[in-house]
Amino acid sequence: MLASAASPAFGQPAMSTRTAYGFSFQSLQGEPINLADYTGKPLLIVNTASLCGFTPQYAGLQELWTKFGARGLVVIGVPSNDFGNQEPGGEKEITETAHHQYGVSFPMAAKVDVRGPNAHPFYKWAATERPRDLPRWNFHKYLIGRDGHIVDVFAERVEPTDTRVVTAIARQLDGAVRLSN
Repeated sequence: MLASAASPAFGQPAMSTRTAYGFSFQSLQGEPINLADYTGKPLLIVNTASLCGFTPQYAGLQELWTKFGARGLVVIGVPSNDFGNQEPGGEKEITETAHHQYGVSFPMAAKVDVRGPNAHPFYKWAATERPRDLPRWNFHKYLIGRDGHIVDVFAERVEPTDTRVVTAIARQLDGAVRLSN
């Protein structure tokens, strides 16, 4: 069960006590991808598309998965047709692009909406966590920290292997969850 929004303190906005670990996606093969299974691990959740100019970023995402997966990073690709009709296919076409063309071995979700009224619940939650950092195109990257909240966001033009992304991931992998005094 997911937690509800916390009561705000006087003068403070309400903040959700819900974390990313409270959501799940259906995989391309129809199996659940329960983010709760990755509680305490950093997650890189990326909306993807097969016919996009940024589709070669699959290779960089796979590189991150290969480099950091054993240390706890979980990369999840989330196909979406929300931008430019660049993911028009189904499971077979997405699998062909991700797995066969780019050698992706990280979890891939089934196609979902990432914006608008029919957006997947994770993306609705992300919009409340980071309302100024919504996906504007394919290959928008949310980095979820060990505490289950968004710690960084990288726009579609930022390559997965960019120093900013690698540094942010390493920071999450190297540091334990720190609580402020």
